[in-house]
Amino acid sequence: MTQEWNSYLAGQGLAADSSHFGSITDELLAARDGAVMAPLADLGLIRVSGVDSAVFLHNLLTNDINGIRPDGARFAGFCTAKGRLLALLLIWREGDDFLLMLPRDILPMILKKLSMYVLRSKVKLSDASEEKVLIGLSGAVSPTPTFARELDKLERFGVTSIDGTQAIRLDETRWLLVLDPATATSNWQQLATSVRPVGTAAWHWLEIAAGQPSVVAATQEAFVPQMLNMELAAVGGVSFSKGCYPGQEIVARTQYLGKVKRRTYRARLATAATPGTHVYAPETGDQHCGAIVSLAPSPAGGFECLVCVQIGAVEAGEVHVGAPTGEVLEFLQLPYALG
Repeated sequence: MTQEWNSYLAGQGLAADSSHFGSITDELLAARDGAVMAPLADLGLIRVSGVDSAVFLHNLLTNDINGIRPDGARFAGFCTAKGRLLALLLIWREGDDFLLMLPRDILPMILKKLSMYVLRSKVKLSDASEEKVLIGLSGAVSPTPTFARELDKLERFGVTSIDGTQAIRLDETRWLLVLDPATATSNWQQLATSVRPVGTAAWHWLEIAAGQPSVVAATQEAFVPQMLNMELAAVGGVSFSKGCYPGQEIVARTQYLGKVKRRTYRARLATAATPGTHVYAPETGDQHCGAIVSLAPSPAGGFECLVCVQIGAVEAGEVHVGAPTGEVLEFLQLPYALG
C-alpha cells in the first residue's frame, strides 16, 4: 500500500531522495515563516507486541517506558553496555503494542539487536514501516477548525486520534501524524489546502532549529546521552529514577559523579559536512573535540548543524570543521538552555 503513497508523492513532484518538491530554498523559507508538512520517508517503525512489551522495552531503553500512557509518547535512547547510543527512538502506544520510530538506515540493525534480548519474554518484534505513513507538520496548521483545535490542545509528547489518524506533539510548533496508508492521500490533500508540502531537507532544518538530536549509521556509538542534551527536560530522553538498562551505570556516573564535558550546540557553516565529521579547536590541536550530529541546508543560506563539542572549545569561540584548519563554525542559539 505504501507504494501507492510513494507513487502519489512522486506525481506531486517529490524528489527521488525525498529532500524537496522542487525548490529547497523556497521550502526552507516556508518552513521558517509558515505552515509546512513533510513526508518522513527516511524514518521507519518497529512494532513491539506481546504481554511483556512494556517491561521488555523499559529494561533496554534510557527512559521510563512503563509510564507511557495511551495518550502519551516518550523519547528514549538505546545504548551499548558502555553507554554509547546506538539509536534514538520516539515511542508511543497503538492499542496494546508499542511503535518505535527511528531512521530507516539503522532500523534493520536495531531490530536485530533488540531481538537478541527477547529470550523467554513474551514479545514479538517486527518491521512495521510499511504499515503506516509518517507526516511531519510544523506551524499554524488549520485545514479544519476541529483539526487545529485538537492539535493545539495537546501537550508536548501528547498523543490523540483525529479521524483515525494518530497525532503526536513534538514541541511548540511541530507534530507527527501517523496514518493508515489507505487514507494518506486524502489526508495529504486536505492538509494541502492550508499547509505547504516540503521535503525532508526543510524538516531536518526544523529539527536542528528545535535542538532535536538524532543518531544515524555514521554516528552510532559516538555519543553518550548527555552529549546530545538528552537528560535536559527540553529534550526529555533519560530517566534517572528507573531501573537498569544497557549502559545505565555509565550514564548515571556521568550525571552524578562526573562533569558533562561535551554538549550539543547549534551552528552555521558555509559548506556541507556529513554526520560524524570531526571538529577541532586550537587547544586540542590534532585531536578532535567533537563531531557533527546532523546537518541541513539553512533558510539563511549555507547550512546549519547540531554539533557535539567540548564546552571549553565553544567558550573559547573557535571550532573548525573537518580539520584543525577547516571552516570555523558560527554558533547559534538553541531554543533551550544547556544549564
